[in-house]
Amino acid sequence: MSLKICSFLLISTLAAGDLFDDLSLVDEIDKKNLDKLPFIYNFSMIGGYFNMPSGRVAPEGTIGVGGARAHPYNVYGLNFQYFDRIELALNYRVYTGVLEGNFGHEGFGDDAERIANGKIVLNLPSDGFPDFPSFAVGADDFIGTKRFNSQYVLMTKEWLAANLETTLGWGRRRIKGFFGGVAWTPLRQTHIPILNDITLVAEYDAIDYKNHPHEHPRGRDVKSRINAGATYVAGDLFQLSVCSLRGRHLGASASMRYPLGTTEGFIKKTQDPLYYRSPIDTEPLGLVRPKKTFAHELGYALGAQRIDLYSVRLSEDNTLWIKVVNNAYREESAMRERLERVLAALTPSDITKVIVVDEADGVPAQSYVFRTEDLYRYRQKDIGKQEMEALSPLRDAIHAPPRSERLYHRTKPIWAFTVQPRFLSFFGSASGKFKYNVGVIARPEGYLFDEIYYETQVGYQIKSSMFDMKAVDRLNPSQLPNVRTDTIRYFQTNTFDLEMAYLQKSFNIGKGWFFRLAGGYFEAAYGGVATELLYYPLDTSGDSSWAVGLEEATLLKRRYKGLAFTRKIRKLKGHKPTYEHFIGQQYFFDLYYTLKPWNLDLKMMVGQFLAKDRGVRFEMTRWFPSGLSVSLWYTITNGHDKLNGHTYFDKGFAFGIPLDFFLRRSSRTYAGYAMSAWLRDVGAFADSGRQLYNTLRLERNK
Repeated sequence: MSLKICSFLLISTLAAGDLFDDLSLVDEIDKKNLDKLPFIYNFSMIGGYFNMPSGRVAPEGTIGVGGARAHPYNVYGLNFQYFDRIELALNYRVYTGVLEGNFGHEGFGDDAERIANGKIVLNLPSDGFPDFPSFAVGADDFIGTKRFNSQYVLMTKEWLAANLETTLGWGRRRIKGFFGGVAWTPLRQTHIPILNDITLVAEYDAIDYKNHPHEHPRGRDVKSRINAGATYVAGDLFQLSVCSLRGRHLGASASMRYPLGTTEGFIKKTQDPLYYRSPIDTEPLGLVRPKKTFAHELGYALGAQRIDLYSVRLSEDNTLWIKVVNNAYREESAMRERLERVLAALTPSDITKVIVVDEADGVPAQSYVFRTEDLYRYRQKDIGKQEMEALSPLRDAIHAPPRSERLYHRTKPIWAFTVQPRFLSFFGSASGKFKYNVGVIARPEGYLFDEIYYETQVGYQIKSSMFDMKAVDRLNPSQLPNVRTDTIRYFQTNTFDLEMAYLQKSFNIGKGWFFRLAGGYFEAAYGGVATELLYYPLDTSGDSSWAVGLEEATLLKRRYKGLAFTRKIRKLKGHKPTYEHFIGQQYFFDLYYTLKPWNLDLKMMVGQFLAKDRGVRFEMTRWFPSGLSVSLWYTITNGHDKLNGHTYFDKGFAFGIPLDFFLRRSSRTYAGYAMSAWLRDVGAFADSGRQLYNTLRLERNK
């Protein structure tokens, strides 16, 4: 007996020793994977040194914003890490002391250039080859006038043991020939405050200052091509850099970064309800548990989870049919888990199955079918979330059984009211580089007769610098009907304006088909009627990766003030204004596809735009774990819009930030911002109500 005990203790000791060895090894591997040198933004807000780029990038979903004084330029930049190896940045570069040739004396001031930069890293240390250099290709100022255009290839190697990073590259155009950089953080692995975050940096600057035709007149002198200095990165949030430039001047920059794509919000969700646990009541329906009492119990429990119950019906075969609306959670999985926990605890034992229909924006979006026995097994932890998802996948919405008893019904709210801030911005006005409008919008919305959705929006500006802006591009006036270039006129007012007021009725036709009809004031500039037909099927596993649709809108242009419409629209001939009869018509064939592994939505719109130009618009929207969405678009039409002697195609970016970043509870509300490279009439289209795909995509977001 004692021998057996000793053997058991010996085996246990050895097993424990192996376990601790394994845990120590895992900890060592984790530390090695997380160990990294400080990441540095250069003066153009691209991963690099001072002027030169490197092959390093920030973590996916990181946003960076900063400013630099790179004599004789002032550079303002915005960086976003779109994918783990695709880095994008926007710059606004000001020629200090050089008056803009056309409008400088009118208030624009110093000459300036809008710049887009990009870099693609072909391989990362996390790919499994940490000792292999990272190779990257990139381009500066790759759209627009391209006054600062460069293309380059490079390789970067991190020497973690030596706290050293080195780069060697080659460029063409403004960056001409070989360049390089080195960054050394000598005290990185010590615990000396501040000093362990200082990196000594030097680079070989290959910018062709003397021969580049668009260089600042005071920026051509080069005494030394070695720029050297130091960078301080605090907490991987703030960066300060200072260096010598061209051997003659000092350069400096400051920036901050934040993992906006992966954050759980700036405030913890302390006001979200706890998952449902008790009471547990599976008593069958009858005298002890009346049907109406059960329905109210269910409504109360779901409401506490911020899921609104609107209808409960009981069929002859003991199937329970309920309709709910998710008011709080952006992810379908979050709403589903809360729903399952309530049903697992409260479904009566004489119910065979529960059908749950999820409705959004007045349209039945999808449904679940839960067997009661599976719900009970889930409550008892005999099966987990993955098994429940496999047993009860998303399905097309199931209509209420024709012969069923109504246990509960609640009408949708007639009135809901939200208020949020609004920020509009314009770059490149003749009277100033940057114009803005800060205001507030109030949005009453709700349902009429429990079926027809309405949305209104009233806007009011608080502070604006846009009153001296003109609605004509004096250098490159649009020769298309001015369907968008007069937008500024709608926001040059100090009054309350009814910007939106429309009705919409949506239908789930069945088998993946949806339809909507809308009419009213869709936006500040347009009103009319619109229809949309969408096919957005769910497969047998409850997944949905693609959709196709048709949409059409017939629109009238609104007057700049008030509620009236006009049937005339301005069209310039050269610079001379003329007016022609206008009834806007836009129609599109839409194709959607979601690349699930990348959380990337692709959209293609083919058809006619507002200015009667025809073509195709490509959109790419990346969704991040935090709920952040970032979109890029590019439009090709036959509008033949000319800008600085070249045909212009509409392009731009947009992003949506969940408002619950700033709240203590989950919310499905977003604040959005969009900006085109230029405000033009080509490729323009008007809002036409709540798009079916957008509603369903958000509802099916896992």
